[in-house]
Amino acid sequence: MSVVIKLSDKIVKDIKIGAQIFHRSIPKQIEYWVKIGKIAEENPDLSYNFIKDTLMALEEVKHGEMENYVFDS
Repeated sequence: MSVVIKLSDKIVKDIKIGAQIFHRSIPKQIEYWVKIGKIAEENPDLSYNFIKDTLMALEEVKHGEMENYVFDS
């Protein structure tokens, strides 16, 4: 579903910069920040790095980029 929203010029500038840095479209950058913010708000005890690393790990699993961890005996 598409929705038109108004954002301040400062926010739009920040979104454009973030999108360029991470090679995302502007809508995908907004979605990413919303996803991170929602997770952080629902889980205030989690750090940004933990959230980011967990999302990265989930994407790796989706794409078959995983291997079993072998514990030392």
